[in-house]
Order: sequence, then structure tokens, then C-alpha cells
Amino acid sequence: MFNTTDLAPLLAERGIQMSASQVHRLVTGTPERLNLQVFAALCDILDAGPAELFEPVVITSTRRKTAEKTGPFPPASPGEVRRPRRARIVPDQP
Repeated sequence: MFNTTDLAPLLAERGIQMSASQVHRLVTGTPERLNLQVFAALCDILDAGPAELFEPVVITSTRRKTAEKTGPFPPASPGEVRRPRRARIVPDQP
């Protein structure tokens, strides 16, 4: 199989409906995620096992930044419970 257009009918035989552009992106790129039904169909079409088509890769991510403790209000003391204060709406003064 040398053309991505050859893959679409084989997927359709297995109940997977994909447009030509979706098949092209699947074949030419590295998908971030893949439906298991599509993966099983690809294994069947290519007569390959999952380990032959899939190699797990661990991507280390940086730790998410949290809000800093500086701001208009001082941080709460340990054990202190802060409750929100109800806003008071007053009419404009003429």
C-alpha cells in the first residue's frame, strides 16, 4: 500500500468512515490521540500487532505555576478561615 487513498476503503470495510484529509493526516502525521476502533482496524489492515504500530513515549511536562502569594490582601494565617464578604450595592449620588 503506497497511497493514503488505498487505506480509506479498507477502513470503510471495517466500519471506520474517515474523509480523505483525515486519512492523510493519520498517515503523514503523528496523532496525539487515536480511537481504539481505528487502531484495531489499522492493526487488522496491516496485519500487525499493537506493539508494532505503537511505541509509548513519556513526555515530561513542567509543573504548572500556581498563583503567587502576593496581592491586594495579605495571606491567611495558618488555621484562619476566611469567609467572603457580601458586596453592598449603593445607588449613585446625584
